Amino acid sequence: MEPLRIGILGAARIAGRAIAEPARLTGARLVAVAARDTERAAAFAAEHGVERVHASYQDVIDDPDVEVVYNPLANGLHGPWNLRAIAAGKHVLTEKPSASNAIEAAQVRDAAREAGVVLMEGFHYHFHPVTRRLHELLAKGELGELQHVEATMVMPPPDDDDPRWSLALAGGAVMDVGCYALHATRMLAPWGGGTPTLASARAGERRRLPGVDEWLNADLAFPNGATAAVRTSMAAEELDFSLRITGTRGEAFAPSFVLPQLDDRVMVKTKEDTWVEQLGRKSSYAYQLEAFTAHLRDGAELPIDADDAVATMELIDACYRDAGLQPRPVSRL
Repeated sequence: MEPLRIGILGAARIAGRAIAEPARLTGARLVAVAARDTERAAAFAAEHGVERVHASYQDVIDDPDVEVVYNPLANGLHGPWNLRAIAAGKHVLTEKPSASNAIEAAQVRDAAREAGVVLMEGFHYHFHPVTRRLHELLAKGELGELQHVEATMVMPPPDDDDPRWSLALAGGAVMDVGCYALHATRMLAPWGGGTPTLASARAGERRRLPGVDEWLNADLAFPNGATAAVRTSMAAEELDFSLRITGTRGEAFAPSFVLPQLDDRVMVKTKEDTWVEQLGRKSSYAYQLEAFTAHLRDGAELPIDADDAVATMELIDACYRDAGLQPRPVSRL
């Protein structure tokens, strides 16, 4: 199989974990990288074996050897640079969320569809055996009928000058970590009788940063009567990225569903038995890149696509509005 030829926009720390290391494991080529600081880009290239450094993000996109653009920029720069990559005929693997709001996400989806390229949002957790097993427990009826979901994504606060606190760059707790909890809840639609809808949301703003959510809690309802509680914060004392699924016959708990490489356990308790499974600590980002490669090279089905990205953003925007905040503004390059 011909290796993917990847161009990277930016030299952020996440790019090392989310694309450089998976590329090494899967045999993908890291063709090019650019960053606002060329020296930083050069250091990233030297550390991760990127073939060349370009002077600008646009140069990476225009590089004829690049077939896939990986976009790990600040949230507000996802939409504009995803659109530029699509306009150049490149496939896009974008960090979540794919855009600043649902309207922009739909523009990105429509552009990708018209250009005939693939855009996938980087909800990497979804490809790991931990999440696959949680879904299997529901599919096989081991937990019975779905009744309740608790999706928690809370973390200690980033530094005050971190772009994740910038409204102009589409920051906030939901955009950074809460989107995982909302997405994981949406992915349980097959066992909830359909897509969950928002029942209510409450949020607290970051001090001196009006409009930027420090925390947000949301309640959702599935068509079959099952409920979900989503809790997200960027001001917690400790990190908690957990998912609990409760059914009529038992429950399953993944203490680190978004970072299973740190804790790969799934704890299951039914009316008949209690056990713990360990599903492996291979990086969820590696599983994601393997799936993306298989789709582009062999036409293997992807479980999430650009339509999924729009649906997630619609739910995020609904949470903001119900909590008395506004969806994130679109950034202009």
